[in-house]
Amino acid sequence: PVLDTEDAWVSVEGPVSIVELALEQRRIHYPLVEHQFVLCTVLYAIMRLSLKGVKPLSLFDSKGKNAFFKDLTSIQLLPSGDMDPNVLSVRQQFLLKVVSAAVQTLCSSQKDREVSEEEYFPFEKGKNWPTLAADLAQYLQISEDLVRRHYVCELYSYGMDHLGEE
Repeated sequence: PVLDTEDAWVSVEGPVSIVELALEQRRIHYPLVEHQFVLCTVLYAIMRLSLKGVKPLSLFDSKGKNAFFKDLTSIQLLPSGDMDPNVLSVRQQFLLKVVSAAVQTLCSSQKDREVSEEEYFPFEKGKNWPTLAADLAQYLQISEDLVRRHYVCELYSYGMDHLGEE
């Protein structure tokens, strides 16, 4: 891009402007950033919902694992559309665990005392874990409908029929 500057600024001495520094930066490879985002979301879900026995890197194939340790400006080979059925099975089990843990956490906190989801997760207002799991299903190549059906089944099993009907 061409930056027009006024004559008064041309003779100014000092450190390089932030605009010039930004223009000198190499562009990032956005799919690689999305890949990192998926890993961060998975790790956050594991931590926040206290999921036990989940190995986050098992949710990715060898290309996906290698891409985590590369520079964000490099163009890396990311997982293609054809995935190993074992990896897809592990991903599906993980997403169903997230939904189950979220519903269990919400229901147990409401039984202890009447608390809304926003009060139980104070820093996550508006964060709906089952919806997040359904969104994550797109990135992990799992059917969103499967995750949503499991969510409804979990709601019914915990006696939250009014939410399950919605």
